[in-house]
Amino acid sequence: MSFTENAVARWAELQRLQASPGWKLTNANPWVLALFREAFTRTRPRIPLDEFHSLTDSFLQQLRLNGQSLREDWTGKNYADDWVARRFLARPRADGRFVYELTEPAVRFLSYLDGFTGDTTSLNSSRLNTLLSSVETLAHESNPDPEARIAVLEEEIARREDLIRSLRAGDAPPPLDDDTAVEAARDILDLAAALPADFKRMRDGLEKMLHTLRQEMVESQASKGLTMGEILEADKRLRSTSEGRTYEGFTAFLNDADQQGRFRHAIAQVLERDFADAMTPGDRQALYRMISDMREQAAEIQRIYGRLSESLHTYVQSDEYRESVQLRKLIRAAETAIHKAPRGRRRAAVVPAPKLYASAFESLSMVRSYDPAEHAAPRKLPEPPSFTEADIHRAARTPKADRRVLRDAITRAGSRRGRATVAEIFAELPAEHRHLNSIRALLASAAPTGDSGTTTAASESIPFLQIDGSSRTAVLPVLTVAESQS
Repeated sequence: MSFTENAVARWAELQRLQASPGWKLTNANPWVLALFREAFTRTRPRIPLDEFHSLTDSFLQQLRLNGQSLREDWTGKNYADDWVARRFLARPRADGRFVYELTEPAVRFLSYLDGFTGDTTSLNSSRLNTLLSSVETLAHESNPDPEARIAVLEEEIARREDLIRSLRAGDAPPPLDDDTAVEAARDILDLAAALPADFKRMRDGLEKMLHTLRQEMVESQASKGLTMGEILEADKRLRSTSEGRTYEGFTAFLNDADQQGRFRHAIAQVLERDFADAMTPGDRQALYRMISDMREQAAEIQRIYGRLSESLHTYVQSDEYRESVQLRKLIRAAETAIHKAPRGRRRAAVVPAPKLYASAFESLSMVRSYDPAEHAAPRKLPEPPSFTEADIHRAARTPKADRRVLRDAITRAGSRRGRATVAEIFAELPAEHRHLNSIRALLASAAPTGDSGTTTAASESIPFLQIDGSSRTAVLPVLTVAESQS
């Protein structure tokens, strides 16, 4: 690539970086960075929710006393929620409670910032020896010539034997002085300080992949096999990143009991030396807890992989996935049968049977030529009925009972003896009011009469009209309605 293409690619990369939380953290107030650096240390990367709110409140109180411009109505909780929304902090759930921790971009930026604010230098004998040893190891292990590698190992053995003879004769160089040993210990801690950011990025990538998997299970309409392939491909890409290789290497280290034993023994010996007293308590604790801290970080990723495995297991056990697998097997079997089938030439003399509109012909005598003279036109359809505007707006439903008409009918029917049965009152109604709702209204008027107005042994029939014009008959017990109840 040319210089211009490289510059454009770098520009696009920096534009993406400008939208990241790490870049936005560079524009944050210095007191925010000071709070993060003091609250989240190597030995305490996580703080419980309530405790962090209390620490922030006390720090804000001191800032206000010093005249720092802050939001008067904001407390530590408000600032913490804002930092979580801006992805400076994360708020995961650990051991049944919520905690705060720095996000991966925040960890990397604060580590980068320590290089400007610290008074230590990167150029010391310990780091130069580490650099030399790493270069020699890389040159040795990447050499494809076995003879050259054997020669290097023999030279190393000779140097080790000379050193052993010098130690036995008392001519060996003296051990490291305290300052140099402290610098070497800090270099070890600096190398280990880069691991949490790698673990956080690996964890965030797994969380994102797990979220994508669950979305695919719920929303995807694609083939289940394709979805499974996409998830496994995403996991493969994640493991091929630098953070994924760091995790794979550290997992191999955790599974090697011999390497762990040697590492723990070396850490214990370092902490027993006299120069360890010159180290800060935080550095000593970080060195002592190095293996356990990294094991806890690796356990988080293992838990996420456990949830991913459970989701994949549920996914594979689903009915749709089994159906897609069975369908693919049938398709492969059909393709194999087609390839194995003999490919003979088609016989030209064989004429396929005609399909005339899928009609079933029992013999050729059933097929007749069409004669237009014999064609009989179908009879005309009847004229459609005509509707007036009133018919169009007419509602086909039984009208309501007319109380006035019912009272008049009760008066006429009960004029002789003061009361009348429902059938007698219904017979006095005009024809357009002889419907079901009128019977219901009369029954409601007769109900309060109690047993005195009801004869359970006798019944009477009442014919009435329905909305379609048909007639039906209702059989009711004999009920009387008094004229005063109307």
